[in-house]
Amino acid sequence: MPSPTPFIMKIVTAIYLLLFGFYPLYSSGQVKNSKPCIPCEQLKELRLPDVKILKAESFTKDTIGSGAPWMPPNIVSVPFCKVSGTISKEIDFELMLPQAWNGRFLMSGGGGYVGSIQNDLINYVNTGYVTVGTNTGHKGNPLSAEWALNNMERQINFGRLAIHRTAAVSKFIINSFYCVYPAFSYFLGCSRGGGQAMVEAQLYPEDFNGIVAGAPAFNWPAIGAKFIKGCQLNYPDPKNLTKPVITNDNLKLLQKLVLQQCDNIDGLNDKIINDPRTCKFDLSKLPVCPNDKAGLGCFTKQQLAAIKTVYAPVKIEDKEVYPSFPFGLEAEQGSWDAWVAGSAQLPSLHYLFGTDLFKYLVYNDPSWDFSKYDFKKFFEDTRYASSYLDATQSDYSDFKKVKGKMIMYHGWNDPALSAFATINHYEEAMKKDKDLQSYIRLFLLPGVLHCGGGTGADNVDWVKLIQDWTENDKTPDRVVLSKMENGKTLMTRPVYPYPKVASYNGKGQSTDEKSFGIKGN
Repeated sequence: MPSPTPFIMKIVTAIYLLLFGFYPLYSSGQVKNSKPCIPCEQLKELRLPDVKILKAESFTKDTIGSGAPWMPPNIVSVPFCKVSGTISKEIDFELMLPQAWNGRFLMSGGGGYVGSIQNDLINYVNTGYVTVGTNTGHKGNPLSAEWALNNMERQINFGRLAIHRTAAVSKFIINSFYCVYPAFSYFLGCSRGGGQAMVEAQLYPEDFNGIVAGAPAFNWPAIGAKFIKGCQLNYPDPKNLTKPVITNDNLKLLQKLVLQQCDNIDGLNDKIINDPRTCKFDLSKLPVCPNDKAGLGCFTKQQLAAIKTVYAPVKIEDKEVYPSFPFGLEAEQGSWDAWVAGSAQLPSLHYLFGTDLFKYLVYNDPSWDFSKYDFKKFFEDTRYASSYLDATQSDYSDFKKVKGKMIMYHGWNDPALSAFATINHYEEAMKKDKDLQSYIRLFLLPGVLHCGGGTGADNVDWVKLIQDWTENDKTPDRVVLSKMENGKTLMTRPVYPYPKVASYNGKGQSTDEKSFGIKGN
């Protein structure tokens, strides 16, 4: 039976455009400081189709959680209006409108399976931005997809509609409050949020003038296939998830050996592999444990098989479904320990995300057993899930037509989502449009893990970069990132638009970005 999704999505989209097609997606582009033209509390009286405004409250200051358990709370120290509401049945949102508005609208992406109103951009309210977050149409743990079981509305909201609908409603409320629409609208997200960013650029190009997509999860069943392939070897007994095959001792030895061979390729011994593509580490040379008995300075055959699977691409029917992971930083905190290997206390995040993806978003079967999956019907079985989860369209011509700008970035040593996947997508897009770099640019961050962390420089104001490019035509030719610790800057490094690579000049301080030039075209 053919999937009903495309038909349903067309109907939902058509109805929504009829309901919300009356607001201008972009205004004149002139930024003016604005003040409210009606009291905040009056927004509670707004009547919008399929929308309930639950609260509209004024605050002089407040401490607000981001909604994501991995993010600290935010302190808003300026007067603002907070609007809480629900779109349709379950798309909850929270909109922050400063009393002194700079004319710009920021929307934050979510992480994992979301499930709460997540907003990593709340601090920008202090400098005059309106910002919003959403739960993407369900309540739940960001590590679990149980909410999706046999619920097509939630599935499509999560994959396709919640961000778009929240953006539309937010702009209408903004106009109601300030009596003017945003001069510029921006979306920023990493991981799931990076995938949401790509959905917006591909399917709803008029929603945002500027977009930042970090470490994007944009090809879900393919990601799940990569996770499950690894978990089948790391957790050979599905009834015992407390003893992963790959150990922390394995990771320490593995990273040590990789860095011994590849760290100095760029002329620096700094625990940063500048371009992992230059690291030709031979896994067959890893020390094998005598008599296959586990030890600190060696690997068992079972451990080697599990490790090699991480570095290998997933191929099904001779087609590469998902690429390998780059070499480097396997033993850093928040790297393979959490994502690939797992521990006695908690299975790996590859296991948690991968099994829930197949149980609740692909098969709608909580009893699905990852250990028995043979991938023979992968393409057929994942067609429906891909139709509403994936953002793999490489033609960005519609986004180009509305003069949108997008920055993509990915940590080279991301243990969650391979940087090679983002590179492959970007290269496909460049084949479609030789002018792609005039409006979409990709930056690869050496020594950086998933959305941040690691040994490399990972701190930069992406909002400022995308705003300068969008509003002032200041193209990001060279982006300087910093490494911060306890408020102190430990190092700065430049990155250049792909395929260019930063190169150490061999003279200056390796912690100073001025000591680096360009390698590549």
